[in-house]
Amino acid sequence: MPTANKGRGRLRSRTAVPSNRTAPCLAAAAPVTSDRFWRWGEDNLLPEALALLARRSTTHRRILNDKADYIAGKGFVCDEREPRLAALLGRVNGAGESLRQVLHKLAFDKALFGNAFLEVVTDPARSVLALWHQDASRCRLARDERHVLLHHDWRRFRPAEAQTLPLYPRFERQADGTLRSMIHYKAYEPAFRHYGLPSYVAGLDVSAIAYKTDRWNIARLDNSFQLSGVLMLDSTVDNDADAERIVRLAEEKFAGNPGQVMFVIRDGAEQDHSRFIPIEARNEGDWRSLHDQAVSDIVVAHSWFRTLSGLDYAAGFDSERILQEYEVALNTVILAEQAELTEPIRAAIESVLGIDCSSMAVVNRPPTRSKPIYMKVWEARKADGLDYDPEDPRQQQFLSEITKYNIRSIDG
Repeated sequence: MPTANKGRGRLRSRTAVPSNRTAPCLAAAAPVTSDRFWRWGEDNLLPEALALLARRSTTHRRILNDKADYIAGKGFVCDEREPRLAALLGRVNGAGESLRQVLHKLAFDKALFGNAFLEVVTDPARSVLALWHQDASRCRLARDERHVLLHHDWRRFRPAEAQTLPLYPRFERQADGTLRSMIHYKAYEPAFRHYGLPSYVAGLDVSAIAYKTDRWNIARLDNSFQLSGVLMLDSTVDNDADAERIVRLAEEKFAGNPGQVMFVIRDGAEQDHSRFIPIEARNEGDWRSLHDQAVSDIVVAHSWFRTLSGLDYAAGFDSERILQEYEVALNTVILAEQAELTEPIRAAIESVLGIDCSSMAVVNRPPTRSKPIYMKVWEARKADGLDYDPEDPRQQQFLSEITKYNIRSIDG
């Protein structure tokens, strides 16, 4: 299997995911007991916990989205002499999805879960080919390590409801007469064999910190930024109903809505000594620093870059820095991920349809446009993945000839 990175050991969610005390993960559930598959996490619900964390941490989610966007690129190009390949790249399944759309989903799953799954479908004559992305949270590796099980709800696993598909390059005939196989992508991690780990595994705690600091700000907003405190009331009550009535009256008069106030009722004296004792929190700076540090640590854990995640736009839009970081990301992360995701796809297309995929390439474009003014028009169009003709006289012009800029010498 060309896409499976081999490791050792078994994935346990208690070592890979922070507990419910530190992360907004799912409530503890009883582990599913079955000898048909390898559990993904201690309770087999690690993907659900990771997905929930990604929905709640803004910076974490932004980086996942951006990585998937950059890895998927702007689409695919291929040799014009391969019309079957071009047609397949534009429509790879019955839902009308392009290969770029499927690649985007695979890239997102791999960035989020450290695992991704692609279903390959053909007929007995191998005359057609369809590629379907499968939600990684629905997939588990079978105990025989030669199949993948798909189920809609792993909290309530029923073997009769699961679909079993072989791992690529093996194909098995299904009830509808098609031949199907499953490609399993997984990020290599030492001591883990059946499932990969996401690159941000060391930043799970800081992702939870960023989420909780955001939640703290929301709580302050809900409280209308009113001071919390203790309200001392002088009153004599005979029963619980009177005490509750006094609390309601005091809340309406002193606390506002929704104030965070603790009420203390004591026996009344001749003079009313009711008073409000505010609790002033002087740790706002600490919370802000904690949030900023957590955001920075999330970026580092993802092996990503601040400007590509929109974190430094408030300080000004520095296109040169964005381009520089994009070049670094392209050569350290993006191209490597593209190669890992597309190589099995090339192999499947060539083995099933017999089409030469050597010309198939992802179109990569930087987030901002800045090309050397000594570049010719056809070279610029080629770099952007557009149609180009080196023999066209109009495309022989230098960019400097069609812009307001003057040519500067390469020596500076």
